[in-house]
Amino acid sequence: MGYTLTPFRPRFTGGHRQTLFAWARRRHFPGLPAPVARYVDVAEDARVLAHCHFHPDRQAHPALILLHGLEGSSSAHYMRGIADKAWAAGWHVVRLNQRNCGGTEHLSRGLYHSGLTGDAMVVMRQLIEQDGVRQVAIAGYSLGGNLALRLAGECGRTPPPELVAVCAVSPTMDLSRCVDALERRSNRLYEWNFLRNLKARMQRKAAAWPDLYDLAPLAGIRSIRQFDEAYTAPHHGFRDAADYYHRASALRLVADVSVPTLILTAANDPFVPPDPFRTPAVAGNPHITTEVCEEGGHCAFVESGSPGYDGYWAEREIVRFVNAQARR
Repeated sequence: MGYTLTPFRPRFTGGHRQTLFAWARRRHFPGLPAPVARYVDVAEDARVLAHCHFHPDRQAHPALILLHGLEGSSSAHYMRGIADKAWAAGWHVVRLNQRNCGGTEHLSRGLYHSGLTGDAMVVMRQLIEQDGVRQVAIAGYSLGGNLALRLAGECGRTPPPELVAVCAVSPTMDLSRCVDALERRSNRLYEWNFLRNLKARMQRKAAAWPDLYDLAPLAGIRSIRQFDEAYTAPHHGFRDAADYYHRASALRLVADVSVPTLILTAANDPFVPPDPFRTPAVAGNPHITTEVCEEGGHCAFVESGSPGYDGYWAEREIVRFVNAQARR
């Protein structure tokens, strides 16, 4: 594509250090206005919650839809960080909670999974058809990055004309390899945290929808793979966890992407291996700009800040990229 990124200059090195620093650091965004809550019916039995930041003239501004990672929500620090930067650049921002996330277990009968792109598509169509938005971009982190890339791949050679750009940061686009990496001893803390949240969410889900979910397997589940085997895969009609990981991975569809797309990832990401980003399907697609940084960790990419810049490089580069693709 010929697009040029600003070089990433890490504030400090180490994949775990970057990852944990970004996860634990408190962030404040006084310039970002309070969002408007929007509930969107994405299926007969499913409703999602989006936190929206709209400029007064809906048709005069492009919109950026943000997708969070596993067990995240619209309040994740990177969701608010991108929103702050995109809002200042003149974009409407829609921080979308996936099904059951952000305290919305009662709104949908079912669960979400890593390839469930239809909800974001419904939200995008609503922005176009009801709000009159003429340009839309989508950006996702981690699992949300897989969703963003899958959506672009599903659109193939005939994407909606309003879809001007897609961005993915640390995307889990080869789910099987990411789960393999997550099961390493060095990543036990991350898996424990994800699993703790998944189990708590299933308990809230069962409380909201009595008699729909059997919680008996929860006590014996010790890994993400076991959770997906017991709940995610059968609920969505996959044969097993391996079938789910194969069919939901964006890597299967990324060669079909024809929307201007940006992928940012790190070679030292603890549980998103870099090799899939160097495959011909990605590296050989002229519509995709891919940067595999040596440093950056998972969904972190923290560098030293400066006046007017908080040092979150990936967030800044997303806004630079979508700005470059928007039709002015």
